[in-house]
Amino acid sequence: MNELNGYDFEDLQPGMSASFAKTITEADILLFAGASGDINAVHINEQFAKTTPFKGRIAHGMLTAGIISATIAGRLPGPGTVYLGQNLRFKAPVRPGDTVQAEVTIKELIPEKRRVVMSTVCTVDGKVVIDGDAIVMPTSRGERTTERTAPSVNNG
Repeated sequence: MNELNGYDFEDLQPGMSASFAKTITEADILLFAGASGDINAVHINEQFAKTTPFKGRIAHGMLTAGIISATIAGRLPGPGTVYLGQNLRFKAPVRPGDTVQAEVTIKELIPEKRRVVMSTVCTVDGKVVIDGDAIVMPTSRGERTTERTAPSVNNG
């Protein structure tokens, strides 16, 4: 692990995985609605949501997907990682009070670009609610070493 408690590109291998769990609260849903501007009634109006195929309110899909981001940023590869892309397939609803477990697994390393391809899955009680793939750019020990040893330029 590096000084940020994350993994540098040079430390990563296919098959490495990490997970993170979060219970989705009423406050999470309302705060996400306010922050994102997504005030779809299926998320914030129980009376309306009862008339939908979901038979009640559900969390925003992107709020749930944010738990994948938390896993990547906080666990693997960890702090300093830059998200470059994500595809998502929403498989089942997440409801207020559900605990979402996100798991990320390294599928492929692309050394020439310092990229990592990861599978991403979210489950609730063992049932897949989201699956997909992400491409990220982790920190690099080699890049930090190069920056430290590069000569400085004085323009003034």
